[in-house]
Amino acid sequence: MTTEWTLVRVLRDRAAGLCLAAVVVSGFGTSALWLASGVWVKDLTGSNGLAALCLLAMWAPTLAGPALGTLADRVRRGPLLIAANLLLAALLLALLTVDSPGRVWVLYGVLFLYGATGVVEDAAQSALVATAVDPKLLGDFNGLRMTANEGMKLLAPLAGAGLYAAYGGRCVALLDAATFLLAAGLYALLRVRDDKPLRPEGSWRTQTAEGARHLWSHPRLRPLVLAGGATMLWTGVNGALVYAVVDGLGRAPAYAGVLYAVQGAGSVAVGLASGAALRRLGGRRFAACGIALTAVGVALRAIPSDPVALMCSAAIGAGLPCVLIAALTAVQRESPAQLLGRATATAHTLLFVPNVLGLAAGAALVGAVGLPVLLIVLGLGLLVASGALLQRPASAERAAAKSPSDANPA
Repeated sequence: MTTEWTLVRVLRDRAAGLCLAAVVVSGFGTSALWLASGVWVKDLTGSNGLAALCLLAMWAPTLAGPALGTLADRVRRGPLLIAANLLLAALLLALLTVDSPGRVWVLYGVLFLYGATGVVEDAAQSALVATAVDPKLLGDFNGLRMTANEGMKLLAPLAGAGLYAAYGGRCVALLDAATFLLAAGLYALLRVRDDKPLRPEGSWRTQTAEGARHLWSHPRLRPLVLAGGATMLWTGVNGALVYAVVDGLGRAPAYAGVLYAVQGAGSVAVGLASGAALRRLGGRRFAACGIALTAVGVALRAIPSDPVALMCSAAIGAGLPCVLIAALTAVQRESPAQLLGRATATAHTLLFVPNVLGLAAGAALVGAVGLPVLLIVLGLGLLVASGALLQRPASAERAAAKSPSDANPA
C-alpha cells in the first residue's frame, strides 16, 4: 500500500479526517507559542534561566497525566474536547496583559494550565479516536498524527518567531487562541457515538490506578510501554548532546537547526509509512526495528563527519517515532473503552517523562564523559531495549492487528 493511498484512506474516514485536522490546527499554534514564549520572557527579563522555565511549565503537568486522564473517562469525550479547546482559547487571552517583567508570572501560569489542559485533551482525543475510527486505520492515523506534529515543529516555530519579531508576543497568543477556536469547531462537526460513561466506582486515586494496573498487567502493552520509556530516556540524553556533536563537527551552534530539520524530515517520512509497517510487522517488531535504527544513528554520531551526522539525524528521526506509534496504537486497540482515557494518559506519562529526565542527565554528563564513549553507550542501551522486544515472537500480535474485532475488546 502506498503512503498516498494510506493518506486517502484516513482522510476518507470523516471522523479520522476531522480529528487529524484538529491536531494539525492546534499543533501549529502550540508549536508557534512554544518558541515565542521563551523569546518573550528573555526579552522582558534578560534571563536565559527564566526563559527556559517556559518549557518546564508546559511539561510539568505531564507528571500528573494518570490523574488528569481520569477526567477523560468520567465525561463524554466529544464535549470535553470542545470545552478544552474553548478553555485554551480563552486562557490565552490573559497573555494580552503581559507587558513587563512583573507580569511574567501570568505567562508561566497560562503555560502550566495550557500543559494540564493539553494532557486531558490528548487522553480524550485518543480515547475518542479509538472508538470513532475504523480499528484498521488506527496505526495509519497515529502515524499521520506523528507526521503532522513533526511537520508543525518544522514550520510553526519559524512562523511564530517571525510573527513575534514583527508584532510581539501578544499577537502570537492571539494566533494560538484562533487555532484552538478552529479546533473546537472541527470537533463540533464530529458525528460519532459518544455515550455518557457509567459513574465510576471508588475514589479518584483508585480510578487513576486502574489505568496503570491495566498497562502493567497486559502482556502486549507492558513490553511496548517499557521499551518506549527506556528509548525516550536514552534519546533524551542524546538530545542534550546535540551542541557537543555540533562542536565536534567544527560548526557554529546554529547548525543544530539543520540537524533538527533533517531529523524532523525522517519522522515525517516514517509517519506516512507506519500504518502499512504496523500491519506487516506487528507492533513489537515495528518498534524494535525503529529502536535499533535509532541506536545506530545515535552511536554513529561519534564519527565527526557532516554527511554521517546528517544521516544519523535522519535515522534517529525515522526510528524514534516507531515505538511511540506502536505503543499508543496498542493502547487504543487493547484497552476497554471505559479505561481508554486513563490508560492513554498513563502511557503518555511513562513514555515522555523519561525524555525530560534524560535531557537533565545528558546536561550533567556532557562535560564529564567523553562524547564518543557516551554516544556508544547510549547506542548499546537502545539496542538492549530493541532486543527485549524481540525475545518473544509477535505472530499473535500481527494476527490481532489484522483482526480489528478481536484487537479492540471495547
